[in-house]
Parts: sequence; C-alpha cells; structure tokens
Amino acid sequence: MFTGIITAQGTVKNVDETRGDKRFVIETPWDMTSVPIGASIACSGCCLTVVEKTENSFTVDVSAESLSKTNLNDWSEGSKLNLESSLKFGDELGGHLVSGHVDGLAVLESITPEGDSHRLKIRVPQNMKHFIASKGSVALDGISLTINEVEDDVFGVNIIPHTWEVTTLGQRKVGDKLNLEVDMLARYVARILGKEEAA
Repeated sequence: MFTGIITAQGTVKNVDETRGDKRFVIETPWDMTSVPIGASIACSGCCLTVVEKTENSFTVDVSAESLSKTNLNDWSEGSKLNLESSLKFGDELGGHLVSGHVDGLAVLESITPEGDSHRLKIRVPQNMKHFIASKGSVALDGISLTINEVEDDVFGVNIIPHTWEVTTLGQRKVGDKLNLEVDMLARYVARILGKEEAA
C-alpha cells in the first residue's frame, strides 16, 4: 500500500526487451542498501517488485498485462518517474490509500497557469467516469490528488508549485497518457451499485 505522496524522482537507466518480460533499471536518489529484494516500489503509480539492485538503482520486471494497462510502454532510457516506497505499519497517511494497481490510462487535455499553480484537465475512459467525483481522490502517475470538478469524462485538478516541481507533472505535455488509479472507496461503492464493469 502507498499514500500517493511522491518521495523521489527516478530515471530509467536501461530498458531490456530481450527477455520474456520487459526489464527496467531505475536510478534513484535513495540509498538502496537496506531495501530488500522483493520489496514493492510504486513507479509512477505502478506497484513493481525489486528483483535486483545496486546502491543507487533497482531493477524491475514488467509483464505484458501491466504494459497493456499502463504507460510503461512509453518509458525509455532517460524517462523520469515518480517513486514511492511501500507503507509500513505505523506510517503516517498523508495522502490517501493507493494500491499501485493502475485502473487505466487518462489523457492530459489541457494545462492552464492559475496564479502560482497549474490547473489540469484530465479525460478518463468512458467506462471509468462513474468512479470520479468532485472533491474525491484520484492518483495520477502515483500522485494523490483531490478532484476539483467533473464534467462527464473530464475532471480538473489544481497542482500547487511544490507538486509541480517535485513530481513529473511539471514535465508533462498535453496529450500525454497518465496512469490512473481511482479511489478504493469509489470502486467498492460502484460495485455495490452494480457499476463494476470497469473495476
């Protein structure tokens, strides 16, 4: 489990497509010495397992299923990623509970400066729009955000300067695809109401 509060940016150092699964080596500012093999790290919202590591990098394998549901196929050498280590019992919940299981891809429709912040409009797949509610929570590329307003399959979020600077959102462009994870509560409410087809 994660909170959606990004603690570092990583960089894709190497992509290996010669294996059965795609393998990424990710450079990180963290000291990886104490991180065990098998640990979970959210990489731009995707919960991935550390299979190898050095002092300042870790390696993950990504299955075809994950590649088909996320923007990981767009990652290449030099790509910047949002990183968050998994929660431990007793950790503070500063964002909202995030599983690292991406529900689908959202598209960045517009970026508008607003004071010192940036307002983003995000389009979600039609079969997922019932998971999105004003003042609800969502994770985009692993970043926990509050939804400001919703109109059909488009919602707006306000990105404060800190988030703009310390996450990859400040490097995103209109048309980019973002990993979308809907709020867990919204998922269960939708199931109870019989709208679970997108879960």
